Formats: sequence, structure tokens, C-alpha cells
Amino acid sequence: MLDYAQLLTLATIHRRGSFDLAAAQLGLTPSAVSQRLKALEERMGTLLIRRGQPCAATEAGLRLIRHADDVALLEAALAQDMPLPDTGPATLRIAVNADSLATWVIPALARCDGLLFDLVIDDQEFSQDWLRRGEVAGAITAHPGPLQGCDTIPLGALRYFATASPGWCTRWLPDGPSRAGLTRAPALTYSDKDSLQSGWLRREFGAPFPFPTHRMASSQAFVDAALAGLGWGMNPDLLVADHLAQGRLVELIPGRPLDVMLHWQFARLAAPVLAPLTHALTAAARSTLRQTVACEILPKP
Repeated sequence: MLDYAQLLTLATIHRRGSFDLAAAQLGLTPSAVSQRLKALEERMGTLLIRRGQPCAATEAGLRLIRHADDVALLEAALAQDMPLPDTGPATLRIAVNADSLATWVIPALARCDGLLFDLVIDDQEFSQDWLRRGEVAGAITAHPGPLQGCDTIPLGALRYFATASPGWCTRWLPDGPSRAGLTRAPALTYSDKDSLQSGWLRREFGAPFPFPTHRMASSQAFVDAALAGLGWGMNPDLLVADHLAQGRLVELIPGRPLDVMLHWQFARLAAPVLAPLTHALTAAARSTLRQTVACEILPKP
């Protein structure tokens, strides 16, 4: 049989990115972590971790991590039906986009007593990839699927507005938004994966074009930067509705929001353990996201 303490060590090295951080989480010395991994690699006869900055699992290592995660989920489901030795709360690793985390997901997580969460933050266009690789049990994603071995529940649409401060608009777009003006005016971009700004520009002005942008990986920083006149960006209505109502922010083109449909996609094997979270997420989505909208499909770059 496989040694599940060794498998846990493998997973922790991969997810924390270093032997030292894995040792700190597991309450071991770095030497003990190294010895556990060495023993597992010798048992499997192959390299399981690529040493580097950060350390990352090989394909064989990822396969073993997925197996260990599946076993942990099965044991957590079994514990719901019969007494098992108390090993503490189950940890659920899920992928979620930053804007959902900043607006409506946290209250849903807070409703799930007895669970710990290990959140992977990634763009809604890419969060499904974590689920496809088996690195998370569930993902909030823009993709409806289907994905083999997974179920999908539509959540609703998160509405975005292209927003900036009135002062920014006066300075950079004195004659109103135009292709020429927006090729010079600074924007806000979450990361290189963030396609909301470029997609909105393509929708409104036709062919894609380059634009200068600040990069900042924070939903709240997007709002703060827009308020300060640093740039324009696609901000969720749940974060900027009051600012728009009070005139602290304005839409670049009034009445041209962008609705992005979100889905909760999860491994079928994990469904029993995820049931409380699935219920909490769907309830929170019904009360905060738009349920009867024709959602945008952005043109491909």
C-alpha cells in the first residue's frame, strides 16, 4: 500500500512551493520532509517533484496527489455516515476568481462549519484548468463544461462596468471615449490573464488595439485606483454601485455593462463532501448575481 503520510508530504511541497514551507505546515523538519519525498520517489521509481523556485510536481507526482485527494474526499464522505477516528476538519481546495471572492463568495464559505478552505485565485477563464488537472475539487468558472467526471451548476452573472473617475475622464477623454483616446489613456489590468478590459474595448470599438495599463492583482485596488484617477477598469457592480450613484465614478459609455456568467463546477467524486458548500454557493449566488440576463460572450482576441 502507498504511504499516505508520504503522499501528504508530496502534495504539501507542490502546493506550498518549497520544502521549508511544507515542513512548517506539516510540523516537520525540512530534513524529514526531504526523507519522506525521497522514500516515495524510490518506491515509485520516478521523480515526483522538480526542485526549483517554486518546487512543482511532475506529471507522475500530480497523479499521486490527485489519488491522495480522492482518498481524503472519500474518507470525509464516509465520516458523514459512520464514526471514524477524528482527524480534524476536511480541507477543500477550490479555485475562485478574485472578483467573486471580493464580492459574494466569503459569506458562502462562512456558512460551512467544519470545513477548511485552501483557495486558488485565478481568472474565471482559467479556473477550470485547475479542476481539469485534478488540483482542486471545485471551481467557480466562466466555462459551463462539460468536463469529464464533473458536474456544473449555473450560478448567475457578475455584472461589470467600465468605470473611471470624472477627473480621469476630463483629462484623458475630454471629447468622450474613442479608439484614439483609449490608445493613450491608462487602464487597469489584474494580470496578463485578465481579458475583460481588452474584450470590452473590442466589443465597443471593433478590432483589438493596444492600450497602456497598470497591473495590480487586487479587486479592491482596482476600485481604489479608479477612484484616485489612476486609470479605467472593468469593476464589478457589487463593488462600485454606490460610487456610481454618488458620482465618484462614471461609466465610460453609459448603459454598456458586461455580464459574465459564472458556474460552480466540481468533481463528482467530491459531491458528498462539497454538498454544504454547493448549497451555500448557490444560495449566495441567487441573492447577489443576476439570474435572468443574456450574458456576454466576448470576442476572441
